[in-house]
Amino acid sequence: MFGKIPHKTKQFFFVLIKLSIVVGAFYFIYNKLTSNPDLNFQDFVNYLAEANQFSLKTISFLIILSFLNWFFEILKWQALASSLKKISFYKAMEQSLSSLTASLLTPNRIGEYGVKAMYYSPPERKRMVALNLLGNGLQMLVTVLLGSVGLYLFLNEYETDINYHKIARFGVIILFIAVVGYIAISKSQVLFKGFSIQKITNYFRQLPFKIYSIVFIFAVIRYAIFSFQFYYILTLFGVSASYYNALIIITSMYFLASVIPSLFIFDVIIKGSVAVYLFAIVGVNAFTVLSTVTIMWLLNVVIPSVFGSIFVLKFKLHKS
Repeated sequence: MFGKIPHKTKQFFFVLIKLSIVVGAFYFIYNKLTSNPDLNFQDFVNYLAEANQFSLKTISFLIILSFLNWFFEILKWQALASSLKKISFYKAMEQSLSSLTASLLTPNRIGEYGVKAMYYSPPERKRMVALNLLGNGLQMLVTVLLGSVGLYLFLNEYETDINYHKIARFGVIILFIAVVGYIAISKSQVLFKGFSIQKITNYFRQLPFKIYSIVFIFAVIRYAIFSFQFYYILTLFGVSASYYNALIIITSMYFLASVIPSLFIFDVIIKGSVAVYLFAIVGVNAFTVLSTVTIMWLLNVVIPSVFGSIFVLKFKLHKS
């Protein structure tokens, strides 16, 4: 695309693109905080002040939990990427955080795949995309496994007005579409620029079991950290619930919210809606739940993306 453009012009456009990503990410964050129809930002700030529980000690503890969350996410990517090409923890952090910043502007953070791949030479990029897909897939597997158990316990523990017949019909339709789609895709030799189901499957089979086990363990640890963080924030707002009962709802929330965002861009709004519905059943008011979801988003997405914007500005294309 830039083949016949002078070198200085290329550099100018590349810097412009990086600045656009950073500015766009910050505008996205600002818009999320100020234009949320369910949570007025000023009311949110006042609510935090009234809670009077967010001391320097508690804020420091929450930031430590967020640090640990991203520490294991970076370790996860380092383990995956190093199966193809050894990288340091710093490089893994740079790639993880910069891809987070850029992915804020894309539906379901799909931009994460492209940004991480750009750190590698063209022959390596397809494999890096596949490895990123594997990492996200294993994290989703943990969410589905624990969330399924949590949702089963939740439905047995609490009375809901859910129409199970409608859900069953919807599930059958989705399953039918998924099966037909898989058959159609599997018969296609090439999906996009050389990717195919067969090639991806063969590549995953070549990876050692050690990679799968390490990444899965890191995914479980991450899940344990951010689910506990969610519970801890609820307790700061005065929600009196045992960790076990809260965990049933939290795992159910992440499970349901992980499916719905595949159709929507606004992930934090979807998580908030699901959380409000589930916690309302046990008597937790909507404002407390939305405030908790917002704080989780600020700690685990906004703050890391601020650091990621530094890496975006420092990013240089691979020489090849």
